[in-house]
Amino acid sequence: MTLQLHNTLSRKKEPFQPIDPCHVRMYVCGPTVYDFAHIGNARPVVVFDVLNRLLRRLYPAPKHKVTYVRNITDVDDKINARAQETGRPISDITAETAAHFHADMAALGALPADFEPRATQHIPDMIAMIETLIAKGHAYALDDGHVLFRVASMADYGRLSRHSQDELVAGARVEVASYKENPADFVLWKPSPEAKGNPGWLSPWGPENGRGRPGWHIECSAMSKKILGETFDIHGGGQDLIFPHHENEIAQSRCAHGTDIMAKVWMHNGYLMAKGEKMSKSLGNFYRVNELLQEFPGEAIRLTLLKTHYRQPLDFTKDGIREAKKELDGFYGALRRADVTAAPSREDQNTVLEPLSDDLNTPLAIKALHDRAYILNTMLDRGKSGSGGEAELTETKSGLLAMGEVLGLLQQDPEDWFKWQPPSAAGGLADAAIDALVTERQNARKNRDFKRADEIRDELTAGGIVVEDGADGAKWRRA
Repeated sequence: MTLQLHNTLSRKKEPFQPIDPCHVRMYVCGPTVYDFAHIGNARPVVVFDVLNRLLRRLYPAPKHKVTYVRNITDVDDKINARAQETGRPISDITAETAAHFHADMAALGALPADFEPRATQHIPDMIAMIETLIAKGHAYALDDGHVLFRVASMADYGRLSRHSQDELVAGARVEVASYKENPADFVLWKPSPEAKGNPGWLSPWGPENGRGRPGWHIECSAMSKKILGETFDIHGGGQDLIFPHHENEIAQSRCAHGTDIMAKVWMHNGYLMAKGEKMSKSLGNFYRVNELLQEFPGEAIRLTLLKTHYRQPLDFTKDGIREAKKELDGFYGALRRADVTAAPSREDQNTVLEPLSDDLNTPLAIKALHDRAYILNTMLDRGKSGSGGEAELTETKSGLLAMGEVLGLLQQDPEDWFKWQPPSAAGGLADAAIDALVTERQNARKNRDFKRADEIRDELTAGGIVVEDGADGAKWRRA
């Protein structure tokens, strides 16, 4: 099957062909580590985690290799502001926040990236790239230590975002300063006096031995080049990064290296919405991932993010997570009912690989999961009486597990899934106590003590426990 991806550069879906047929290389912009990750940070992580999983199946080892890079921005004005606000060392803030980010994304089922470069580890690479840009006439240094990219030196600047010159200026992250040759010029390096408590590194520019720090955009250009090379296959991130961040990355990288492209394909996920408004910290209408994880299992949050196509806006609500949780209950219920040993088989993954190969169509892939679960339940309702008997049941369950694996879903033991409870509800009935009550109820029913059996069911129901009676005994789950 042919992988088709929507390219923001061309505004259309294109057949994907890696630059090196044996090595697919992808870079995705990661978090700025100054605060807990919110659900808007999580969407690109989950989206590109699915793409990473897909690529590894379409380009399997050992014949092929996939390299996935997701950076961490650990030098930024927001981090400096948080340090001044709290009086804490910057290194403590970034280390703690990065650890929380990793824990939250793992809870959402995201695999680790192959490389996770941190901006502070690549300052020499950034300085070297800036020096190249100056030497080629694409950047200029000022006496105060600022170095700016000369936008007028790049004929097709603005191609990714397709903004007019007025829009480019209005959208610039740094306010227009009088020292700029062109209002659209953007910062590559800025002075960072030690007296203000900001981090800084020695550089060839400005006073005070050139103490300064990098601009936002140069970080990703330098890190991607270091790990993936001057050109690579896929660059991903949120729609909000198209301009100025990704536009400026392209300008820096192409002009420094003299290449026609930085990345061959640019992919961007849509905004998260809250009641029709873009979700953002400034509006206060966002959810932190760690807070959502106090109420819902991470897999339910992941499914919620995947039920809408990645390029479309997603109106994210807690009711949507509850609906996703019910869907997962259905999937895990079918897997639990199919009491046969089964493992995911790569041969069974084509049913989801096909829709995912059409620009990551996760809604259609999830529909394929529902279809397979329906078949599995139908077989179980018929008492495994299909022509293949237990072998057919095993194959169908294996297929459901395999399909879920590509999406990062259905990887838990069903019993663990149904016994999950929010951390805030940890004071409820313990698993062992529930098991004992279920066993007592079964014995009461066997002894025809239906009054006691009903009392136990009522007690369990009051504790949020659902008991399901079946031919092979009673099983329980948390509602």
